[in-house]
Amino acid sequence: MNLHKLFEMQKGLDAFIEKTQKIEHDVFKEKGLALMVELAELANETRCFKFWSTKGPSERGIILEEYVDSIHFILSLGLLKGFTSIEKWPVTEEKCDLTETFLMTQESILKFIHNPTENGYLDIWQCYAVIANNLGFSFDDVVRAYIEKNEENYQRQRTGY
Repeated sequence: MNLHKLFEMQKGLDAFIEKTQKIEHDVFKEKGLALMVELAELANETRCFKFWSTKGPSERGIILEEYVDSIHFILSLGLLKGFTSIEKWPVTEEKCDLTETFLMTQESILKFIHNPTENGYLDIWQCYAVIANNLGFSFDDVVRAYIEKNEENYQRQRTGY
């Protein structure tokens, strides 16, 4: 499966949410902020920055779920701006400090929110590829988790989440 399929799935979910919630205004900035919040939640579950604590990271499944929450918003932002030509998951073998990577990702997201260019959008994808690689997530892991969370998000809308 390539990213095109994920864009299509996200397009359907976004349309369902817009209809269910009666969204009629531009939600680009709200989705941008949501992506930043999801990135922070992901960082929190990895605990990579918590030098003061001896407690380890959350279970792999919890971290993966937080990761794919971000993927939903990355896809959604791309759909809003028409940046859907990316077809393949960015490949990287880059190993780096997770705290630094989260900070760079946050910066990429902020730049994109304030100046939504295709290059800025691709930078976000690249940052998330580095995060996935450093967390040990394959593209297949991400796709499986995305599909599960996508269905959960539909169910949440159906039940008044």
